[in-house]
Amino acid sequence: MTSQQRYGAGIWHFATYVDRYATDGYGEPRTVIDAIDIAGKVDDLSVVDLNYPFFGGDFSTADVKTALDRNGLSVIGITPEMYTREFMKGAFTNPDPGVRRRAHELITEAAGVVREFGADYVKLWPGQDGWDYPFQVDHGALWKNSLDGVGQLASENPDLKFVIEYKPREPRVHMSFDSVSRTLLGIEKIGLPNVGILLDFGHALFGGESPADSAQLAIDYGRLFGMDVNDNFRSWDDDLVAGTVHPLELFEFFYTLRKNNWEGVWQLDQFPFREDSVQAANHAIDFLKAAGRGLDKLDFAAVQEAQDRHDSLTAIALAQKALFSSFGE
Repeated sequence: MTSQQRYGAGIWHFATYVDRYATDGYGEPRTVIDAIDIAGKVDDLSVVDLNYPFFGGDFSTADVKTALDRNGLSVIGITPEMYTREFMKGAFTNPDPGVRRRAHELITEAAGVVREFGADYVKLWPGQDGWDYPFQVDHGALWKNSLDGVGQLASENPDLKFVIEYKPREPRVHMSFDSVSRTLLGIEKIGLPNVGILLDFGHALFGGESPADSAQLAIDYGRLFGMDVNDNFRSWDDDLVAGTVHPLELFEFFYTLRKNNWEGVWQLDQFPFREDSVQAANHAIDFLKAAGRGLDKLDFAAVQEAQDRHDSLTAIALAQKALFSSFGE
């Protein structure tokens, strides 16, 4: 099973990063074509998630496809940039109906790009949808606009999947889709089969969730359409290299996927500001491979028996032995 596992990465993993201190960026500016060529140097990377519009130049889908083909890569998803300055007061939830229409148009364009590449989904990360202060918004109207915005797109494009990537905060102090439970409530309210969750391991950590529990909940509702992995110290969305801080919780996350026969790409959402991006991706994929080998070794029945007794130490010992013995193989 592990030999068939596919690995992916957000193309931003290989871009140039900026923050509010290094506003001119860490490293030389890169275009999406540059980033694809760098991604092609990563061992065992087979798919990428692409931002739309394509960054760094006026590139056509044909230009991007040529770059993908020469690097042996395909596209898993398209992420429309519905979180930029244009949408500083929100995309789906913007008080200006004209801006809401613009968000709809942008995501509709992205849906067309998904079809062109034969990708799996449109990824919605409505980072600017939310609020910052008490009394700033009408919460009922804000939530309704969030659900109506997603629902309209999903109903107009029934042949495509739309995945919502929730996150507690940043850039807004409170994001509308801020947790697995709230996002599932919204998706159930929308009531369409082509709307699901992209579960970011780091966002679940940041939100005080157990990522394994969040995955199980999304699977139970039939809504886990995709996943990203990275790591952080829980106080912020650090997007560190997967497995560097919470290896056992990440292994439990993968255990939950395997236990439920969830099959999909194990995808990286990392921001190696000061690290070499190829090395950071290879290091993470090496961990993911070790986790896969660990799952092959893990006695699932014994873990289940321990869990049935709520025997934490036995279950942890089984998991630690399976995971840590799989490194270096």
